[in-house]
Amino acid sequence: MPHSSESLATLIGSRLCHDLISPIGAIQNGLELMSMAGAADTSPEMELIQDSCASAAARIRFFRVAFGSASDGQKMSRKETVATLEGICKGTRMEAEWQPQDDMLRTEVQLAYLAYLCCESAMPTGGKVTIENTAAGWMISATGPRLSVTSNLWEHLNGTAELAELAANRVQFALLPVLAADRSLKLHAAASEVKLSLSIS
Repeated sequence: MPHSSESLATLIGSRLCHDLISPIGAIQNGLELMSMAGAADTSPEMELIQDSCASAAARIRFFRVAFGSASDGQKMSRKETVATLEGICKGTRMEAEWQPQDDMLRTEVQLAYLAYLCCESAMPTGGKVTIENTAAGWMISATGPRLSVTSNLWEHLNGTAELAELAANRVQFALLPVLAADRSLKLHAAASEVKLSLSIS
């Protein structure tokens, strides 16, 4: 059965994240067992290893949702969704507020996570991203002390500009419009020096 380029991309993302999370999880379990056995190393070097391992695991879980494939009807619990966001923000200057109180379809969470990444890319000194879901759809807004907006990327979300060149750390700007259109949803993005907003409805 033929696959579209975007479905192949999400399948590749799922495969990579699936294969990477297992060894990282094993390292985390090993460190935890060492701690329980009283053999934990409390040196700064070991603390750095533990923090780096936890950060890598959190980002892989996040990327698995944002860039991986999701079956129709598959849901994510609110607890898992919030924990994943908190994991990628831990130790950074970013803060994410997930306002939906109910469990959500994974396909919907995927769009919200991609929107978060779009905002994060414009916040080099950190800030806060608020994610809401109403009857009208998703609303993602962000504020920070110093926003760095690449106008062509945000115009592309609105369908008013083509992507000339795309770096790997900006791939979310290419994938989000494709997935939204595939699900018959529209994007509207607005970016200024003080605030970012992105609606998906």
